[in-house]
Amino acid sequence: MSTTSDSSNLSPQIAFLFPGQGSQAVGMGLELYQSSPAAKAVFDEVDEALGAAVSRIFFEGPEAELTKTVNAQPGIMTVSMACLKAMEEALGKDRMPTPAMVAGHSLGEYTALVAAGALSIADGARLVRERGRLMQYAAELREGGMAAILGMDDAVLEEVCRETDTQISNINAPDQIVISGERQAVEKAMELASARGARRTVALAVAGAFHSRLMEPAQEGLAKIVGELTFHEPTVPVVANCTGRPLTTVEDIKQELVSGLCTCVQWKDSVAYMTQSGIGAFYEIGPGRVLSGMVKRNIPEADVTNVNDLESIRLLSG
Repeated sequence: MSTTSDSSNLSPQIAFLFPGQGSQAVGMGLELYQSSPAAKAVFDEVDEALGAAVSRIFFEGPEAELTKTVNAQPGIMTVSMACLKAMEEALGKDRMPTPAMVAGHSLGEYTALVAAGALSIADGARLVRERGRLMQYAAELREGGMAAILGMDDAVLEEVCRETDTQISNINAPDQIVISGERQAVEKAMELASARGARRTVALAVAGAFHSRLMEPAQEGLAKIVGELTFHEPTVPVVANCTGRPLTTVEDIKQELVSGLCTCVQWKDSVAYMTQSGIGAFYEIGPGRVLSGMVKRNIPEADVTNVNDLESIRLLSG
């Protein structure tokens, strides 16, 4: 991303958002790879950094291989950065929007850090692959699950979580909260939530109980690789998942990444903070449209633009 530390060049109205795990799809990024030199350079850099042609998994699958956490996480980050670089290439410096803030949902927070210059693309790829491996390791130690609880009072859901030994792991919007825990405990929590007024409960197709205490076995390994990589202060504020407030120092970033494995994603607070800070336009950059929907659930009047393929970039470039 073309960034600058001169705040006078930052638009007070724009934020870039980057999606998390679950947005992957076989074939993602292939058209960009074939059509945009800037995007191709991102894929090539990631392949070199990871020592394998991992891009082939993103382009060709099979789906079972792509959905493995160790592949999905670098895949989504790579395609998101390829979309960003292709957007910069197509629009040029004069027309490229410059964000006042960036943010990402769970894994997307890592992409946001790369986009803000806090981490290189190569180191970002290495970090998220290791994060994916460690999360898969923790998930295999204890069988966990996650469920979305829609249309339920926060306080009542918190009581359900206490009774079932589950945790609130994502607060995405006023009417959309995700819980995590051991699989049987999540199933019991879904039953109780339905009985106590939830409009709907949806079991999520995930490999483990992410953003919960079940991820604690992954924290030591993540802290190790975070400590080995070179981080820089971000050139644009990165709104943190754990607090819904900006990360501005290297130490804040390192602490956020390690604690974020077991801590609730405060997406509702993140969107509220950005909006209260003057953000009125959001660009979701990367595969899928999940965050666009979440933003609209929080701020119905928000201006949201998706940048997820060659056609969406062509529409922006006019």
